Amino acid sequence: MIFVAAGTQDGRELAGYLLEKGYDVVASVVSQYGQALLQSYPGIKINDKPLDEAGLREYLDNNKVECFVDASHPYAANISSNAMAACAKCGVPYIRFERETSPLDYAKAHYVTDYKSAAQKAGELGENIFLTTGSRSLAIFAQSEALKQKRIVCRILPEPEVIKEARELGFTPDNIIAMQGPFSQELNKELFIKYGADVVVTKNSGALGGADTKFAAVKELNLPLVVIDRPKVAYTNVTDSYEGVLEFIEKYKML
Repeated sequence: MIFVAAGTQDGRELAGYLLEKGYDVVASVVSQYGQALLQSYPGIKINDKPLDEAGLREYLDNNKVECFVDASHPYAANISSNAMAACAKCGVPYIRFERETSPLDYAKAHYVTDYKSAAQKAGELGENIFLTTGSRSLAIFAQSEALKQKRIVCRILPEPEVIKEARELGFTPDNIIAMQGPFSQELNKELFIKYGADVVVTKNSGALGGADTKFAAVKELNLPLVVIDRPKVAYTNVTDSYEGVLEFIEKYKML
């Protein structure tokens, strides 16, 4: 059986790709939305429980997992670290599918290594801060001293628990955009204008995550851009293609 950490669109597609190639696949997702999307792949097994390193070791041992395919989000470094550690202890081959970044050549781009640094830099660059970094980091921006006197607009998924969290952190309805991306360049542009963005904060999640159209809209409006770099992870094996994952699996003759 192939275990795929599949909490992204390309992770789901990769799981479906391996199913089509004849492999037994279990896809791991934690959101109900992700589970619903996986239902379109007949025969796929789903793990819906969050797994830390100990949980992963137990799952790998008890379910005869022959290969771990890490297609988690490019910024979910903790998942990758836990997976590599668990696989090493269980003797399970590990490969990382790493989505390509979107190229950016822009004089007003400011690169930082984490969310706290992003909040600090954004506060230096403008009064109206437009966040496109998702919901997991909202608390860092909401509680940042550098942003206490700033307006912060967050664009988040239209899921009740995510909106509830934003409201509890102090975001008012006029500063919450609950929409499912990715977004076109034109829609990004219109949203930045509508909400009076002085600076946009984002991650380089690649074209599939909509980074390319965000970058294009920001450049068209000549806005400052704060880009949070991807975490630096020393993957034991890595590829940027579905074919590369398949070649790795076939090397171990798991079919």
